[in-house]
Amino acid sequence: MVRAQSFKGRLGATRCTAALQWCALKEESVIEKRGKMPKTKALAAASSTKSPARKRAKPAVRSASAVSRRLRQIEDKRSAILGAALGLFSRFGLHGTSIDQVAARADVSKSNLLYYFANKEELYVSVLRDLLELWLEPLRGFSAEQDPGEAIGGYIRRKLVISRDRPDASRLFCLEMIQGAPLLRDELDRELRTLVERKSEVIRSWIEAGKLAPVDPHHLIFALWAITQHYADFGVQVQALTGHTLEDAAFFEQTVENVQRIVLQGIAPR
Repeated sequence: MVRAQSFKGRLGATRCTAALQWCALKEESVIEKRGKMPKTKALAAASSTKSPARKRAKPAVRSASAVSRRLRQIEDKRSAILGAALGLFSRFGLHGTSIDQVAARADVSKSNLLYYFANKEELYVSVLRDLLELWLEPLRGFSAEQDPGEAIGGYIRRKLVISRDRPDASRLFCLEMIQGAPLLRDELDRELRTLVERKSEVIRSWIEAGKLAPVDPHHLIFALWAITQHYADFGVQVQALTGHTLEDAAFFEQTVENVQRIVLQGIAPR
């Protein structure tokens, strides 16, 4: 099998799909070459009791399985590297983290890591892009057809789940914003702004229909972000004052109910 590692160039987040397609195309080329047997071998195969067509079909089946397995291995390795990088970047920042530290935490060699990401900055941006997607996904569920209480209440719960399960992700995103988002500015100006504008229109439609009090949609979204992410970004403070974290199931439900009540009663139509 032609190994995916023979592909020249390093895989980054935006090049992973192309690399996977290259593996499959390369495998097809190998299979074709195997199908062209020399004349003497072809005569020998013809005298065999087994069908040549069946002999050629077997490598194709094995090849497809091998390619699929290899692609999974590539994606698993990339995910492991991103996870290790997130844990370190969220604690020490970009400049306080080294490629060697990430490689050690991901249990890969430095050269293997650089095969997937060209440098530390590329790795950092890949982590941030994954976080932005995680952070925005709950907001995409807003639609004008929904009941605003159910939509916003559900959004609060989903954001608090992220704060509970991925506090490191929330802290790293917060750290990047505090520093002025030098490596994420383009994504903020395009994807984030576009999504917030679309969902602001949904909130305006609820207000015009008399389903919500007249509030500025942008400030409502900012308030939702602030209150739900507080439990991740200031988790140490929350624990110091209450003796609990969101990992405590009873405290988590209490938090969800209280945040929902504070927000929904504040924007209920008068």
